[in-house]
Amino acid sequence: MSEKSIVVTNMDAMLNLFGSYDENIKIIQSELGVDILSRGGDIRITGPDRSVEKAFTCLSGLLKIAERGESVSAQQVRYFISMAGEGDPDEIAGLSDGGICVTASGKIIKPKTLGQKKYIDSISNNTVSFGIGPAGTGKTFLAVSMAVRAFKAHTVSKIILTRPAVEAGEKLGFLPGDLQNKVDPYLRPLYDALYEMLGAETFARLQERGSIEVAPLAYMRGRTLDDSFIILDEAQNTSPEQMKMFLTRLGFNSKMVITGDVTQIDLADPRKSGLVEAIKVLKNVKDIGINHFSEKDVVRHKLVQDIVKAYEQYNSERSRRK
Repeated sequence: MSEKSIVVTNMDAMLNLFGSYDENIKIIQSELGVDILSRGGDIRITGPDRSVEKAFTCLSGLLKIAERGESVSAQQVRYFISMAGEGDPDEIAGLSDGGICVTASGKIIKPKTLGQKKYIDSISNNTVSFGIGPAGTGKTFLAVSMAVRAFKAHTVSKIILTRPAVEAGEKLGFLPGDLQNKVDPYLRPLYDALYEMLGAETFARLQERGSIEVAPLAYMRGRTLDDSFIILDEAQNTSPEQMKMFLTRLGFNSKMVITGDVTQIDLADPRKSGLVEAIKVLKNVKDIGINHFSEKDVVRHKLVQDIVKAYEQYNSERSRRK
């Protein structure tokens, strides 16, 4: 058993750190098996040696966020716990510095994990970037945020978002409307992200003007996309031929971001995923960034992170049994 203390001089920061009804402290106590008591400006941590060290690291990093006047969320607390002993606490605390862009409702979009920060940096520094990982890691949302930032800064004149419509053949034939109506359900997540970034009215106006295009991947064939920010979502469902076709649409003064989850391939033969092949083919090509997310980068409900982790463990055990 050991004990460590943290001295806090700012009581507002102390309240922010502890959270409503001490919910942040309760999470740390429950996850790490320590006791945390506060007396005046003194926070005292007691428990097993390693757990106390982790709790001290978490609280020290979270305190830096609280001292900046920012609200400390339960998601941040859990991320600090998961990264204790792995990531630099100062670097994690610095994730909330600055921002990517502001949504239509005034919310500042920022990376919430080191994996997300690396992804954002990769998009900034490379012409083509891949974001590969499980659901809830912000692959598409952050890519759209970067596209909107580039568009607002006038570094590109067009945003193009596309997805493969895997079932765009017979299985969609019964749906009413023209082809666009039939494939719109597959593009809905892209619309949702743009609505949040720009607002429905601004999005509609820019789409009508041709500054924003949301279309199935098949619409990209035969085009050269200059002065554009292009995002290919759900890329695990492309064939190798489709992926090559998409990548060779790249024009001058353009950026491409390709996102996907190789554990959710809907193709008849998962071994023929264009995303899986592209990662192998392009891994050593300059100006192409390949970023992998883990369950620690999941920023949705905590249960989503637990589900992703459980499936990864199950698949790992199944592979060992084969």
